[in-house]
Amino acid sequence: MSSRAAKRACDDGKGVGPGGRGVYLDFADAIKRLGEARIREKYGNLFDMYQRITAENAYERPMRIYPALHYTMGGLWVDYNLQSSVDGLFVVGEANFSDHGANRLGASALMQGLADGYFVLPYTLANYFATTKQDRKPADHPEFKRCEEEVVSNINRLLTNKGKKTPAEFHRDLGKIMWENVGMSRTKASCELAIQKVRELRQEFWENVTVPGSSADLNSALERAGRVADFLEFGELLTRDALTREESCGGHFREEHQHPDGEAKRDDEHFSHVAAWEYAGPDKDPIRNTEPLTFEVVKPSIRSYK
Repeated sequence: MSSRAAKRACDDGKGVGPGGRGVYLDFADAIKRLGEARIREKYGNLFDMYQRITAENAYERPMRIYPALHYTMGGLWVDYNLQSSVDGLFVVGEANFSDHGANRLGASALMQGLADGYFVLPYTLANYFATTKQDRKPADHPEFKRCEEEVVSNINRLLTNKGKKTPAEFHRDLGKIMWENVGMSRTKASCELAIQKVRELRQEFWENVTVPGSSADLNSALERAGRVADFLEFGELLTRDALTREESCGGHFREEHQHPDGEAKRDDEHFSHVAAWEYAGPDKDPIRNTEPLTFEVVKPSIRSYK
């Protein structure tokens, strides 16, 4: 459970793994020693969240602990204003390198996102807009018109579709596919299966989604449907990238690529590069572009988590 509260709770709680079948956070000794009222005062929000998710009372039985994925494991360069090397492009949260680095304590990614969003960007973005001349771009470019027509067409398609499933249902279905097949540990077979399932789900989405309301007013259901449509595209691309990367490195672990002791097995010879996927059009495989990485000062080395 990637939570600072859960990690602090380990000071008062006791983690156990009966029979090697799981890992638990047991507060029984802490409650007996300090009293339930004291534990509730210190960690009540953690217990409340756990009960909402699992429908279990952690004051009476141990919490079940399981691994969780990072939102993203980025590292884009930014300056003190969180602006990247591209003028006007700001990178927020764990997607940049600024605070996270090698620190992998629970919830540090969440805290970085909150800090960047609440305390940094309100000042740096305001300063950027106040000091940068913003030229109004013409809207008569053929590409602009093409994109506008495509967006309007998709909105109309979503609103006029007479389907049976809500965007939230499709969102959950996609999440289940990704969690089960492209999670913390994935294989070639699981990635290939995920691509097939995501494509099938995307086809069903455009045929069976229902979106109430109109585009004339604020429509949260329409907004969510548009995001889910994007997630379906991104889910397939993410899985395709995981399938192409024949190594284990960082947060990417392919079961076929590991040392005898279970540690991740990298392939620096073939994957020391930056990769970017290029959209090639609807129903066409994207193009993978690469740019080699050259390490002159600090060389890559094997990292062991044991």
